[in-house]
Amino acid sequence: MRGDPRALEFLPDRYRHPSARAEAVAAAASRTLSPALHAALVARQARLAPSPARERNLELLARPGTVAVVTGQQVGLFLGPLFTVYKAASAIVTARALAQETGRPCVPLFWLQTEDHDLPEIDHCLVPRASAGPLRVALGKPDAASSRIPVAHCQLGGGIPEALAALRAELGSLPHADEHLALLERAYRPAATLADAFAEVLSTLFADEGLLFLDPRDPALAPLAAPVHRRSIEAATAISSGLAERGRALAEAGFSEQVHLRPGSPLGFFSPSGPEGARYRLDPAPSPGTWNLVGHPEGACVTTAELLSWLEREPLRFTTSALLRPVLQDTWLPTAAYVGGPGEIAYFAQLAPLYAHTGLPMPLVIPRARFRVIDDRARRLLETLGLSPDDADTPRDALLARLAARNTPETYEPPEAIEARLVSAFDAELARLGERTASFEPGFARAIGRTHKTVHGGISRLVARYGRTLAQRDQVTRERVERLQAYLFPDGAPQERIHGLPYYACRFGGGAFTRQVLDACVPFSGGLRDLRP
Repeated sequence: MRGDPRALEFLPDRYRHPSARAEAVAAAASRTLSPALHAALVARQARLAPSPARERNLELLARPGTVAVVTGQQVGLFLGPLFTVYKAASAIVTARALAQETGRPCVPLFWLQTEDHDLPEIDHCLVPRASAGPLRVALGKPDAASSRIPVAHCQLGGGIPEALAALRAELGSLPHADEHLALLERAYRPAATLADAFAEVLSTLFADEGLLFLDPRDPALAPLAAPVHRRSIEAATAISSGLAERGRALAEAGFSEQVHLRPGSPLGFFSPSGPEGARYRLDPAPSPGTWNLVGHPEGACVTTAELLSWLEREPLRFTTSALLRPVLQDTWLPTAAYVGGPGEIAYFAQLAPLYAHTGLPMPLVIPRARFRVIDDRARRLLETLGLSPDDADTPRDALLARLAARNTPETYEPPEAIEARLVSAFDAELARLGERTASFEPGFARAIGRTHKTVHGGISRLVARYGRTLAQRDQVTRERVERLQAYLFPDGAPQERIHGLPYYACRFGGGAFTRQVLDACVPFSGGLRDLRP
């Protein structure tokens, strides 16, 4: 995003240039959607509440020349972090912009990432609170950490009523709580899956925009994925070699691989006990034509012949890795652009050899919109403290020290200045002593070294205590800073990566909040913007 030439060698910023955008749309428009895939999409959308806009987009997608803007996310509880909504809105706004620029129909599509088995990453939602850290609402599944089953097959179970009750207890008094909590209670039922509940809520929020949904674990789609898995197995050595060379080039340029690769890996997972069973990564075994099932409790292996036989008979036993998923996506869909977060964009920096091997053009890779919600509580704190929203990113003690020094009539020297002055004076005197005693026995030089270390440690402890005392002189200010940071930079991370939607939807209305996000999205930007509902 900064335009660093080193980065652009691996991932060109084509999305910034109208001519490159037009080329990407034209390339995508030359590919057609298979009737089988379209039929599966129609069936998937039929499980959602009716939406004329979604019906129009389905009809458009069946026509030659229509392209897609795709985004996706793991199906987190109650939609997971806020950036899920920002991703969906970014795809919608990007599709509109590309259609307007090129005159070609362009539809937004959300890829429900249901193949992964990382249940602890998605089984909870965090709700901001006024007087404490965020409330963690979770499913409470006892086997979450050990589960290797794709989350597509994870039913919400008996923990969901308790999670919903916790939300209602915390948020029930907010102005729009009844509307949003009723939507969550309709979608999140014990017998429902995480994916179905997630799609029902997100599709309701974006019904007027016609956002489409694709679930790669749909049994009707498994035969369409088989050729991608077959190629990844049969050409594993060649693909792995190309990706490894790319990884070395990234490292030489000062970047790291987002996904670490093992030599000869086919980039996929296999479920030996059936489609709804545990999945294991395939890695080459010492014996030719044999693959280890990494993490299998019995250290099981499988041969290439067995894999290809299962792929023919029951392709739903196979799931993609993070690097293979984009290729599956663009094999199935006429993808003009993919909208992703920082981690996903980093995947694409590795993927050029894989796209070249498959003969697919890489789509535009566009950063999603980023937002920081500044509600009336945060606004009041900012005004009271005399701070800007960016100040919330400052470490707490440093921010408190700055406020204490600014708000008291006495002038207190900053802790770092005091430490520098004390250390400088001591080091100068100790150096002079060392020069005068250089001819003394060796033990004296060691004593000087020990003294240097001891005094430096003592000064650091003293100055740290000074800083803490200075920072904590005003307990009210301290509490205000902590509340402000809990709103805008919770747990030291961007708000959009921690807080879930329920608080904001219950406070401002789910429809009103998503409309504000849509209105604030700037196509092809990716910059951070503030929302002030």
